[in-house]
Amino acid sequence: MSKGDLGIDLGTATFIVYQKGKGIVLYEPSVVAISEKTGEIVAIGTEAKSMLGKTPEGLRAVKPMKDGVIADYKIIESVIKTFIKKSLGRFFLVKPELVIGVPTKITEVEKRAVFEAALNAGARKVHIVSEPIAAAIGAGIDVMKSEGNMIVDIGGGTTDIAVISLGGTVVGDSVKIAGNSMDEAIMKYIKRKYSLVIGESTAEEIKKRIGKAHEMYETYEMEVKGRDSITGLPRTDKVTSDDVMEAISQILSNIVSRIKMVLERTPPELSADIINNGIHLTGGGALLRGIDKVIHEEIKVKTIISEDPITCVARGTGTLLEDENLLKSVATTYMR
Repeated sequence: MSKGDLGIDLGTATFIVYQKGKGIVLYEPSVVAISEKTGEIVAIGTEAKSMLGKTPEGLRAVKPMKDGVIADYKIIESVIKTFIKKSLGRFFLVKPELVIGVPTKITEVEKRAVFEAALNAGARKVHIVSEPIAAAIGAGIDVMKSEGNMIVDIGGGTTDIAVISLGGTVVGDSVKIAGNSMDEAIMKYIKRKYSLVIGESTAEEIKKRIGKAHEMYETYEMEVKGRDSITGLPRTDKVTSDDVMEAISQILSNIVSRIKMVLERTPPELSADIINNGIHLTGGGALLRGIDKVIHEEIKVKTIISEDPITCVARGTGTLLEDENLLKSVATTYMR
């Protein structure tokens, strides 16, 4: 493998790229601004995200990933091409190998599409790895051991739940309830309670800045700007952490019940390991204050938030770039 090889987490909320020998080189929101005239990408990431809901005619800001899978292949191809160019600089004619994380329940057709997009973008070889396995590796878990570990990866579009042993997923589930669902629930709740219409980006900011999942955590207040749903005029109001907790409570219950369902299908020997090792939380959703406490209280198993949970999948793909034997054991490799 060469220095230009990349590990990519194509998240619904964030694109994270790990370059071999360098670490994380790109960490941007999964938003792309496109010129409607030429179809060319005008901006990727933070710059494009700031255009969401504000683009003038002729420009369109889109999220090319939906529920953890590619919603627009042409755009993703261009995005991967941009990652390769940015990371390799003047050496971009060198064809790199890529390791890409995908959700547990992705179909063969969707896997193939990821591979095609990456090859067309200029990759020499593409390795596809399931996100919970990449997240577990990124969280420092030895996935090749014969003991069971449970990973709950709460991303933007999907929550991936997996019991991992001997380099594979023994029992797994992938649900389209995650960070974006929380943002939508916050938008609906604020409209219902305060008659205030806010956008997706504002809802996400509320969740990140003052959100909490458990009542024992401190309550903060935040001033929110939006549109009055009755008069249609701009207005400001104050929202609290308790509002967020109330808004997302049903989503958290759904995630907890899916974790229970996976545990019910887990072989008893591995269940015993999970009691010892705990449930590992990764992904941006793990940063919600008190989410570990909610899971622990409901399931009665210690729940651990992994270090820097958002980058676990990308760091896992990075470890795979450095360890060829592990890569062969856990990934599916495609080449033309």
